Amino acid sequence: MRNTIVLTLFLAMLSLSPTWIGCSSKQESASPAEQDAKQGSAATADTSADEAGEEAEVAAPVKPFVLGDMLEPFEPPTLEEIDATAEWIEQPVLDGMELMREEQAKQGEPQLSVEEALALRNNSPADNEKLIHTLGRLAPPDHAGVDFDETFVREAQGDLKSTNPLLFSTAMDGEFSDLAGIGMFGFDRHFTPFASKDSVVSWQTSKDRLMDKLVLRDDLTWSDGRPITAHDVEFSFKVILSDAVPIPAVRSGTIELRYVKAYDDRTLVIFHKEALATNIWNMLFPIIPKHIYEDSLAEDPTMSRSAYHSKLEDNPVVGGAYKLVKRVRGQEFVVERREEFYMHQGKQVRMKPYFKQIRFKVIEDPNTALLALKAGTIDDHRIDTEQWISQTDDDDFYKYNTKLTALGWDSYYICWNFKTPFFEDKQVRQAMSFALDYKEMLNTIFHGLYQPSRGTFHPTSWMFPKENPPEPYQQDLDKAEDLLDAAGWEDSDGDGIRDKMVDGNRVPFQFTLLVHQRPDAIKVGTLLKECLSQIGIECFIKPTEFTVWVEMNRTKAFQASMGVWGTGADPDTQTNIFGTGAGRNSGNYSNPEVDKLFEQARKEFDREKRGELYGEITKLMWEDQPYTWLVYRNSFYGFNKRLRGYTFSPRGPYGFSPGMSGIYKAAMP
Repeated sequence: MRNTIVLTLFLAMLSLSPTWIGCSSKQESASPAEQDAKQGSAATADTSADEAGEEAEVAAPVKPFVLGDMLEPFEPPTLEEIDATAEWIEQPVLDGMELMREEQAKQGEPQLSVEEALALRNNSPADNEKLIHTLGRLAPPDHAGVDFDETFVREAQGDLKSTNPLLFSTAMDGEFSDLAGIGMFGFDRHFTPFASKDSVVSWQTSKDRLMDKLVLRDDLTWSDGRPITAHDVEFSFKVILSDAVPIPAVRSGTIELRYVKAYDDRTLVIFHKEALATNIWNMLFPIIPKHIYEDSLAEDPTMSRSAYHSKLEDNPVVGGAYKLVKRVRGQEFVVERREEFYMHQGKQVRMKPYFKQIRFKVIEDPNTALLALKAGTIDDHRIDTEQWISQTDDDDFYKYNTKLTALGWDSYYICWNFKTPFFEDKQVRQAMSFALDYKEMLNTIFHGLYQPSRGTFHPTSWMFPKENPPEPYQQDLDKAEDLLDAAGWEDSDGDGIRDKMVDGNRVPFQFTLLVHQRPDAIKVGTLLKECLSQIGIECFIKPTEFTVWVEMNRTKAFQASMGVWGTGADPDTQTNIFGTGAGRNSGNYSNPEVDKLFEQARKEFDREKRGELYGEITKLMWEDQPYTWLVYRNSFYGFNKRLRGYTFSPRGPYGFSPGMSGIYKAAMP
């Protein structure tokens, strides 16, 4: 598979497990407080994502499109002037598949044969390791045993929102971009970056770390037959830095670049504002075809409203290994291998993608997805904890499938919106965290399979604090009540609900928790609701479809919201979530000291010292509790027995480049 750009920040989908524990299973309606604009609500449960987006766009003033108008004035020097002074340092240009093969070679030979592994049931950590080392083995360099005519039918836990990589906002958007997009960089399962051999000939960094020079391959083509050039990269950069284009997620790192200049069709120089440890990640921006978009952006800088752009949504011009061939919104989308990706002028120039087609079937209900996996109509499924424990250990499951688990860094949370009267006070947010029954959540809801959270970074990561790290919260209702009293939330009228004077009005502590409508999300929310009822707070649970959940978080139209973040390839990606005014800071959190530490860490090249700075950030945010961090979620997957070559990282089996991590279907005997 190709080594392509992987967007470093994924908005992962909730996949909490399916049974009710300790609370009523009734789904609550929206609270009266939710309808009060003063208390932070701006959308209702029955508003569709499209409607919410349209409302937001109509309300915003229309800005004229000026290409690259967010860039500071800069006149790039000539290439001759650059080469005369840069003192170039050679950087790695690698093949991700070769890197994985080298790593697997160090692990030694598998303990089991394929036949033994397929007959084995995963009943222990030892079984799990044996299965991963055997069935996760990559195909040999000659690709013997690969069925290149096969279709990989994947579970999609939410719909594809946009095929334009600049409009990336969901996990499925990222999956599509990884398969259909073209990029200059990738990274391995340990998040070590490199330039991709599939698209780059050479990569050099200036000694002062203020410039990177890349030479692109001359055999790259868009799906309409036009060549992919350095001019496409420069154009894409300028589109991202155009104020009228509404893409804050993609812009968050790219805006740190000073300029991108194409000196010819293949030679590209990227100029940096500062020498930063994060410069490499800022260069991982998506690329769109200049000839397709340069004449249409002035009419429609949203790239979504005009008839021309709407047509492109379902018929995108792409540069990666796969192209879109079918899309039924809310049901499925299908990508097909591009021969012109791996063949050029009659010669094979890149590895042939293993699957002829990859079909994503939208199945938001985990029970429906498991039934489909057992029936053999999908080939993979992210298993929840209840399913792992009790629904995937019988002949019915093992007839077509096997299951595996690995360490994951996904972080579940409840985000508190600081722009409501309820959660602007740190004491209240701490009270929320003390209120939850963590033993019930961890041991009953999640069956002891997830780890208690200790902040935004995982304890096994290099950025987790080594000294005086945060300790997981434990339920303490007395402490929660003391904190609420200190914050002025008391039951003044004896009705059992705490209240407080806000802007001259007495406001009862009644708020709505937004959750994705998967069973365990509702279950955890309901557990919190029951816990809070014991200390005089009324919490209403609002389950929503995933696209609505995404839109309400994007527009900050909630009081509290439960979600999950996957890990970025670099901890600096967290600035887009917790930095003051950042694009995905949906809870409006702000701490100048946290902002300062993020800035310092960006400038620190020594990894150990960088880690210490992120450790301090972790401890400060643990004190502030902008989130109630719930659990770290390990990966639990079911795979069809014909699948091979899955290689896990802290982001799961698909969370690093190359796009499909070497996965293939074995040829039938």
